[in-house]
Amino acid sequence: MEDEARRLDADDPLPTLRGEFLVPPAPGGAYGEAAYFAGNSLGLQPRGVADRLREELDDWARLAVEGHTQARRPWVDYHELLRDPAARLVGALPHEVVAMNTLTVNLHLMMASFYRPEGRRTRIVIEDSAFPSDSYAVASQAVHHGLDPAETVVRLTPRPGEDTLRTEDVLARLEREGDTVALLLLGGVNYLTGQLMDMAAITKAGRAAGAAVGWDLAHAAGNVPLRLHDWDVDFAAWCTYKYLNSGPGAVAGCFVHERHVRDASVPRLAGWWGTEPSVRFRMEPGISPPASADAWQLSNPPIMALAPVLVSLEIFDRVGMGALRAKSERLTGYLASRLASLGGAQVITPADPAARGAQLSLRVADADAGGLVRRLAERHGVVADARKPDVVRFAPVPLYCTFHDCHRAAEALSDLVGGPA
Repeated sequence: MEDEARRLDADDPLPTLRGEFLVPPAPGGAYGEAAYFAGNSLGLQPRGVADRLREELDDWARLAVEGHTQARRPWVDYHELLRDPAARLVGALPHEVVAMNTLTVNLHLMMASFYRPEGRRTRIVIEDSAFPSDSYAVASQAVHHGLDPAETVVRLTPRPGEDTLRTEDVLARLEREGDTVALLLLGGVNYLTGQLMDMAAITKAGRAAGAAVGWDLAHAAGNVPLRLHDWDVDFAAWCTYKYLNSGPGAVAGCFVHERHVRDASVPRLAGWWGTEPSVRFRMEPGISPPASADAWQLSNPPIMALAPVLVSLEIFDRVGMGALRAKSERLTGYLASRLASLGGAQVITPADPAARGAQLSLRVADADAGGLVRRLAERHGVVADARKPDVVRFAPVPLYCTFHDCHRAAEALSDLVGGPA
């Protein structure tokens, strides 16, 4: 089986870019490099990041304040360097995207604009297994508007005995109760199960029901192809430290559809970087927002934090999401086939490759997920992550994971959980 994995690596149409990333050593040192499957939590560091940061630090040292206009990449409009590659990544027009803030901050800024409860249309719909930050954010938005979160926030649950949502159930719920929904905010790829939602169909149904439709793309950006403009999404936000490999707490991204960026009546919270660059330094009290997602910016861009994001986006531009998605399906399919007969564990991620991203989540019977993850690392050099009480997540990220990594993960699970792999 190991020989087969090595053959698959040698013959793959997209050779691994592992050499462009810093792969940590396996815990204990017995296995060389780790087989790293935690890129859905924190991506590996691209080798080019250190040099890029040194360039920015050097410009700061040489130029001080003049770096805003004279640096190799002038700081005053640095965020514009990320605009085109970010737009290509998420299927948007360039003026619909902006790199700024962090994910939950951006979600709050978007909800300040697009969650407008009125009359009976007050509810916010999320998935029951939404990431906790999303749950906290929507509940606090309800409170901000004087509403009771227990009545305002609707949590979509799978059918009894199932782990993932069915698209037809989401659409039926919107058809029945859509006139009460002010905002639909779901994860494009669910952080727990790895389910890839049918974003096109759900967006269409949500907008037909009269709701604003937003997507949390924390686990989708850099993982699956996206077409936010064509799907007519109202807004979306994503972090860049997972599949986009931009470092812990990296600057996030945001999408606002062009029909909104051209509408000056859309309410928004404002800061000085959200005004037209041509008048920004007049220091006048009145704001003149541009007809772009830049109008939602608050503060000047953090250069040292944006530099790693730019390096990452350059890699994605060079390789392309189509090639990465195809390899992702090959890697995840191989790992799924190796885990199919594993005793004591059940893959809860959808079996259909079209309904999942680069993640397989296993529910491990009668096991502490955290303890199992520690043993995987300490005994086998396999790095995954746990979601208590009993889910272990593996993300074979196509930029740097290999078929041999997947082989190591399957063998390690077979040793620790039982059954052939």
